[in-house]
Amino acid sequence: MNHVYAVIMAGGVGSRFWPRSREKSPKQLLEIFGSRTMIQNTVTRLEQIVPASNTIVVTNTLQYEDVLNNLPMVPPENVLAEPVGRNTAPCVGLAASLIEGRDPEGVMITLPADHLIHNEEEFRRIVQLAVTVATETEGLLTIGIKPTHPETGFGYIQYSEDETNESHRSQGIFRVKTFAEKPNLETADRFLKSGDFLWNSGMFVWKASAILKEIAIHLPELHEQLLVLKKSFGTPKQAGSLEQAYGLIRSISIDYGVMEKAGNVFVVKGDFGWSDVGSWDEVVRLSPKDEHGSSVKGLVISRNARNNYVDAGSRIVAVVGVEDLIIISTEDAVLICRKGQSQDVKEIVDYIRRKQLNEYL
Repeated sequence: MNHVYAVIMAGGVGSRFWPRSREKSPKQLLEIFGSRTMIQNTVTRLEQIVPASNTIVVTNTLQYEDVLNNLPMVPPENVLAEPVGRNTAPCVGLAASLIEGRDPEGVMITLPADHLIHNEEEFRRIVQLAVTVATETEGLLTIGIKPTHPETGFGYIQYSEDETNESHRSQGIFRVKTFAEKPNLETADRFLKSGDFLWNSGMFVWKASAILKEIAIHLPELHEQLLVLKKSFGTPKQAGSLEQAYGLIRSISIDYGVMEKAGNVFVVKGDFGWSDVGSWDEVVRLSPKDEHGSSVKGLVISRNARNNYVDAGSRIVAVVGVEDLIIISTEDAVLICRKGQSQDVKEIVDYIRRKQLNEYL
């Protein structure tokens, strides 16, 4: 698969993982599960499909050096640093421009840097299937996850069996009917019962030339800046060109900017133990429990306490007579919240930012 490239989107902050996740050390650079960081796991699970020389990482200037240190197998020229975050459409366009310049036949597997996947063999099978279809059809493919419950934290993809040919349908590939934003619980329950909705994983597969063509149609102002940037890759002007272009590029997602408007869009149904690990509650759900229903990391002393998640960091943390708590300790901050409410941690980060307490971000 010489023409296949991995594009790892690694520019996020992961504010719902405060206080462990910070602007300079976000979720993708943390060892949340096991002894490797999430971005290391993301690159490693693709090694059988994509060589390191074909792995492109898009991060930001704050995280650039740490990303390089995390991924010594990835050539430095393959790590692009956005001067400011502008959502996923500019990120995708930037990587696509770099790949098309190197390989006009290049196919991109575009992935967030911070997802958890349990069945990696099945994941690779699905990705390779998507690469084949993207090459044959020039289509835009997204990977949808078979839902297990009415989740309100994900977007959804509705597919159409009637508009899909038999060959694709038999392989779990369908024409996309519509994209839906994160629903309320009632709507999510309706999606689940309808049977034709999948969770939107934020993973995409397409030819670099195909996505750039669609960007030119639906986001012409972005495409104009990408043409300028393409000339600067690998030259001393690259950083300055990025700074100038990103001052003009508007923030927009690839879903809203392109996928919802394009015509040749497919979804590949996946079921491989996926999680976006979007909050501490998700970490709690996925972590092993002791006989008291608790998960602990570090030096934790527990007495008459049940069903807690405690990450002590470098401190001693004692919990007495409490239950259903999430406790995260770092050198300069401590988070204590009740299970089920960790999505609201983002509001704490927003408050800290408004108060300009930047040393805690």
